[in-house]
Amino acid sequence: MKLPRVSGEQVIKALVKAGWSVERQKGSHVVLFKEGTGIVVVPLHRELDRGTLKAIIRQSGMSVEEFLELLL
Repeated sequence: MKLPRVSGEQVIKALVKAGWSVERQKGSHVVLFKEGTGIVVVPLHRELDRGTLKAIIRQSGMSVEEFLELLL
């Protein structure tokens, strides 16, 4: 499945919907935490590379389909 072009802010909003909470920010990188899953680091770029987005989705423990539903 082809991933859309999304910003770091859009990814953070989707992860917060899925139960993640913003833990801290250092520069342009935001660290999110979820009990039982761990941490995910999201860069606050205007447009994330598809490989970076794929890695974030994998680290969050979601499938691409689940993540795409949260983006809507």
